[in-house]
Amino acid sequence: MLKKVLKYFLVGENKLILSLIVLGSVTWSLTMVRSGLCFPRDCSLGIGFWGANGHDGIWHLALASSLARGSFSVPTLAGFSLQNYHPGFDFLVAILHKITGISVLRLYFQLLPPVMSLLIGLLVYKLIFYVTQSSVKSFFAVFFTYFGGSFGYLFGKGESAFWAQQAVSTLINPPYALSLILVLLGLLNLAKLDEKYSLSRFWVCVVIFGLLSGVKAYGGSLSLIGLFSLSVWYILVKRKLLFFKVFVASSFIYLFVYFLVLGKPSFNMFVFEPFWFLESMFAASDRFYSPKLAEAMISYKTRGVVFKYILIYSFSFLVFLIGNLGTRVIGFLEIKRLFKPKESFDPWVVFAFSIILSGIILPTLFLQKGTAWNTIQFFYYSLFFMGILAGVWVGGIVEKHHLSIFLRLVSVSFLIILTIPTTIISLKDIYLTPQPPAFLPKEEVEALNFLKKLPEGVTLTYPFYPLDKSGFEGPKPLYLYDSTAYVSAFSNKTTFLEDENNMEIMGYNWKDRRSEVENWFIGKAFDSSISFLKNYKIKYIYLVDYQKLPFSQDALGLKLIFSNSKVSIYQVN
Repeated sequence: MLKKVLKYFLVGENKLILSLIVLGSVTWSLTMVRSGLCFPRDCSLGIGFWGANGHDGIWHLALASSLARGSFSVPTLAGFSLQNYHPGFDFLVAILHKITGISVLRLYFQLLPPVMSLLIGLLVYKLIFYVTQSSVKSFFAVFFTYFGGSFGYLFGKGESAFWAQQAVSTLINPPYALSLILVLLGLLNLAKLDEKYSLSRFWVCVVIFGLLSGVKAYGGSLSLIGLFSLSVWYILVKRKLLFFKVFVASSFIYLFVYFLVLGKPSFNMFVFEPFWFLESMFAASDRFYSPKLAEAMISYKTRGVVFKYILIYSFSFLVFLIGNLGTRVIGFLEIKRLFKPKESFDPWVVFAFSIILSGIILPTLFLQKGTAWNTIQFFYYSLFFMGILAGVWVGGIVEKHHLSIFLRLVSVSFLIILTIPTTIISLKDIYLTPQPPAFLPKEEVEALNFLKKLPEGVTLTYPFYPLDKSGFEGPKPLYLYDSTAYVSAFSNKTTFLEDENNMEIMGYNWKDRRSEVENWFIGKAFDSSISFLKNYKIKYIYLVDYQKLPFSQDALGLKLIFSNSKVSIYQVN
């Protein structure tokens, strides 16, 4: 079976490219596979979470578990249906869980990451070899796909010094990783469709690009832009409507999925806020940070000093672009070459270039309401395709036999040396540290496993207060780490209010509910406390450490059903 899969993707006994794909997949998977496991190995403390997995990963666990239970409601905001979100990846996890019986936790952290990273590498190789017939170009396209990084390390900063996450962190955003698989599959089938028309392949392309809105809305939107640009190019150059038909049919499916999945989508999620990322890149201490430049930018902007405004913002944009791209900036040389009169755009390059351009422009001009920096995810696709183009260009240089072997060897070695530090530093400083930044204490694991066995019911948790973690050294328990969905994720219960960050991103009015929860725990009025439990059909109350009830359990009609040194769980009678 494995040999058949490799035979489909790889040409001949290409052990070098296979080794690179395996190495890249292992590297990517290291950002995920340690999370969700016992920490330390004897589980004496609990379950550890590295990097963004302490928040984003927990949300996906909660949502996938909820979907597996057949619920299409928000698992962390009882009584609300899912909206303004792309749950395609979470559906996949839920389906695999139901089919295999493997826990959502294991699927999410240990099994799907290596599978997705392998597929991305294999598909990049398959696509580039198909359109270039060059193993060398395919090899370097795969290299930049896995190891492309920013220039942040040159300034003693992390991978997101210029705002965008880099290749090494692809899997911490699984919907993004899955969308790359779909985009590559769609693009490969488009290339084959261009060579030989097939009705079945036509519909494969349509379905793949149409479903993207349910997997990753950012990637789906950019792919439609890429399809539209490709269809226009195809009409102008070949006088054919083939790709335009793909675009129209995909758009119908895209919109159908969009409205079906999102229910009542919000059309005012984005606001026109040009150059916010440029300004904040210099103003934020955890980014590139240059307060003098930040002050100058705002000063020229507010005072209307046009020439200096244009000059400093142009410079800032170059810093943002080159800083994020790192060595992948050489991908522009491949695009430039294709503009020469004697050479024409290949269909896949039209598609890729449209995504690159759109992915740069959109976050430069627009922000997302709730969490402004979310629109940087458009730019991730620009980085991905720039990496592929950079690899094609480097492969072309290696294949130029009129250049000396020494010159080619030195040039490629220099590029590799400049490229890989981001990956090494990110793994070392974030994902391979001895201790995780966040963990789920063993006492809570025990309590949540108990709660998981109980009948379904809305669970009330204590509101998250950021100041709680001040002065707390070492790994932080999740209830102090951030507002996360961990109670819902590990108990398989719908919670009354958790993960306020995601609720904000999806446009829910969670703040009113937060006020109600705070007032309940303060115990402003006994009668309203009783009414609160009845009106919202609260069945369980989950408390940790210092968190206390506002009145006695007997007065509130509660029964203590679980207690250990850290957790108390009450059931509402």
